Amino acid sequence: MSLDLSTIRADFPILQRQVYNKPLVYLDNAATTQKPLAVIRAVEYYYTQQNSNIHRGNHLLSLQATEAYEEARKTVARFIHAAEPEEVIFTRGTTESVNLVASGIAKSWLKPGDEILISGLEHHSNLVPWQQACIQTGAILKVIPLDAEGNLRLEELDALLSPRTRLVAVTQVSNALGIVVPLKLIVDKAHSLGIPVFVDGAQGIQHMHVDVQASGFDFYAFSGHKIYGPMGIGVLYGKRQWLEKLLPYQFGGEMIQKVSFTETTFNELPFRFEAGTPNVEGALGLAAALEYLSQLGLDNIFAYEDELYKYAIQRLSAVSGFKQIGNASRQCSVISFLLDGIHPYDTGTILDQFGIAVRTGHHCAQPLMDHLNIPGTVRASLAFYNTREEIDYLAEKLETINSLFL
Repeated sequence: MSLDLSTIRADFPILQRQVYNKPLVYLDNAATTQKPLAVIRAVEYYYTQQNSNIHRGNHLLSLQATEAYEEARKTVARFIHAAEPEEVIFTRGTTESVNLVASGIAKSWLKPGDEILISGLEHHSNLVPWQQACIQTGAILKVIPLDAEGNLRLEELDALLSPRTRLVAVTQVSNALGIVVPLKLIVDKAHSLGIPVFVDGAQGIQHMHVDVQASGFDFYAFSGHKIYGPMGIGVLYGKRQWLEKLLPYQFGGEMIQKVSFTETTFNELPFRFEAGTPNVEGALGLAAALEYLSQLGLDNIFAYEDELYKYAIQRLSAVSGFKQIGNASRQCSVISFLLDGIHPYDTGTILDQFGIAVRTGHHCAQPLMDHLNIPGTVRASLAFYNTREEIDYLAEKLETINSLFL
């Protein structure tokens, strides 16, 4: 079964609007994806029919909201193939998921001289929390280096892993370059030494199948707004054996079992990591997004995106002065580029006047841009609702920009 693009695009109301009297061409999907009607309606239904705080009420609305929230957790667990729903923690997004684990290991087991290994591709959100955990505890942050094209120099991995390594934290897909990281190699080497692996899946889960059990991920994080769900909701998956080793990240309601003025007993998984009133509508919207994708067929989505990405690379490579930044054997969704002699900010600003939404700058990956010795890039990122016609229009307007700077 192939995707019916006209029907799919009709599912996303915002794609029907105009920008500066031109049809919107939305190519900023790595920053946030647009939302289908199924998600919008799920959030609306909660607020019009179920709005209530969960877990602590015994009236009908609270019971219904609680059941829907916990069903959303089960939907996420099925989508990523978690062993049990209790291994799914709802957070505000990938950033909070990383901070939760970084804070937990700093409190629980990180000691002076211990090591955390990350890669040179990381988004700041998968760098700064580990950096700060190391500063707080006297641990050492080590980095898998990059080659001139931005690929990981994995031949150095064996030397970087040591008996002092307590965690490896790597991205699934580079948000800045679209490079797909060979996680199996990293996970296998880390696990051979008993080292857990944290995977930042913010740019991966919407473009490839994720099976956390088969992949062996010890932790996996992603954001709802990057997989067609609401903003302000995210997921931290963790194997039970590791989650139970972590001290809570925040304290307050729901994450406790018993409180006195002298001591507190923490709740069981997953509630011990979900302090305070949760983003119920966000969880329900995220579940609706995952169900929408499943109904379309993940294989259909991923096959179409791969085909569109290859077409985009071929079409844009013919544009005068086009230079793709990052060159790997496997890339997806993200096309990071420069036009010769034109600052990326100028390119993005002019594209906006043509109704084309792209991202410009360092993409929260300053160390990567410093390594590549560039100020930033223009980033066009694709989703399954994008079309070849939109790629053609982008290429046409890039040529127009070239002519303006002659």
